[in-house]
Amino acid sequence: MAEAKHNSILFFFFSFIVVIPVLHANIGEFDAYWQQKAKEAEKTAFKTYSPHPEKITNSLNKQVDATLMGTNATRRNLKKYNGPCLATNPIDRCWRCRPDWMDNRKRLADCVQGFGRNAIGGKEGRFYIVTDSSDDDMVNPKPGTLRHAVIQEEPLWIIFGKSMSIRLNQELMMTSNKTIDARGKNVHIAYGAGITIQFVQNIIIHGLHIHDIVPGSGGMIRDSVNHVGFRTRSDGDGISLFGAANVWIDHVSMSNCSDGIIDAIMGSTGITISNGHFTNHNEVMLFGANEAHVIDKIMQITVAFNHFGQGLIQRMPRCRYGFVHVLNNDYTHWLMYAIGGSSQPTIISQGNRFIAPPNPDAKLITHRDYAAEEEWSKWQWRSEGDVMMNGAFFVESGEPLKGNPFSRLEMIKAKPGSYVTRLTRFSGSLDCKPNQPC
Repeated sequence: MAEAKHNSILFFFFSFIVVIPVLHANIGEFDAYWQQKAKEAEKTAFKTYSPHPEKITNSLNKQVDATLMGTNATRRNLKKYNGPCLATNPIDRCWRCRPDWMDNRKRLADCVQGFGRNAIGGKEGRFYIVTDSSDDDMVNPKPGTLRHAVIQEEPLWIIFGKSMSIRLNQELMMTSNKTIDARGKNVHIAYGAGITIQFVQNIIIHGLHIHDIVPGSGGMIRDSVNHVGFRTRSDGDGISLFGAANVWIDHVSMSNCSDGIIDAIMGSTGITISNGHFTNHNEVMLFGANEAHVIDKIMQITVAFNHFGQGLIQRMPRCRYGFVHVLNNDYTHWLMYAIGGSSQPTIISQGNRFIAPPNPDAKLITHRDYAAEEEWSKWQWRSEGDVMMNGAFFVESGEPLKGNPFSRLEMIKAKPGSYVTRLTRFSGSLDCKPNQPC
């Protein structure tokens, strides 16, 4: 019965996509190439979607429990850490304190947890070294540039030969099976367009500084070795996911983008956003762009071990439809609200720390749009083990956890919100050096 119900849901989604192609993002011409890409992306998305998301959250919670055993640090230390390597959460523990990280870079692909757990990026491909920071030719990118690397058809593990700042003239169109790994170098994507992950799968982005992103004007842009297409004006997102699956964004430092810092829309699923440091931005994360896009019901995203820091206003994240697991993040600043949504999303908030701003009208963590209380009161928004400070409060809704599968998960026992400062202590891009723990 359960399987039949699951199949009927998928049939409904497929019908929706085929009959109502609501949005083509910035694709100027939805030609045969993009139609095929969209079909492939749909198939991957439904393979990635889990009808039992609680099993994924359970796995991650157990890993956090194991990492925290024997630790008791609870205060954020704002001074630069100069002691021995500390891997304070299960993702970092997998690789960070190994001095051979540079000789064994691809080990990183084995470390992702949560809904993006299947993202291996370019693990099965060769290394590609970016040596040129220029971005001058959108149709025939120069070998050695980041744009040339990300359009290749084969899996690639992309690294950088030197520290650099890259100003993208237009949005950076990625193909599937790519890792962008900036460890060991100081790499900024700044003062130009952002990164677009559209109708592709299996992406890892690690260690970048992404900031001061502006819209691209559009035009003819090569999005793969075999295709050049016309793109309309881009939105100015730092990282934009559109119909993407199996994506892991880890240890990024991001701020001040014209639109969202990270947006995931149109059936993007199987995503983990972890260990990030986000500052100085208004609308931080948008998951699901429009209530008409019911394909976002398959959206499943983990947001874990991030520091939402100074100068943030709202959307950390803001969700439509889907299932979002918000785990052990540190919310030290917001001006309007921290977590919001509409269109019946499921949001499970566990072991986060929320420090409300001084404004007495902004103490509420949660914000619901476009629904009366009699409707939103049925949405599953739950808070477990969160620490709420300076008057912060979380309005729960939906059935209590003890009445559904989440009650079996043992979600928070060894990882209350008081541990968050330790779990997020090394958020953002890391200063990794060869032959030393990172």
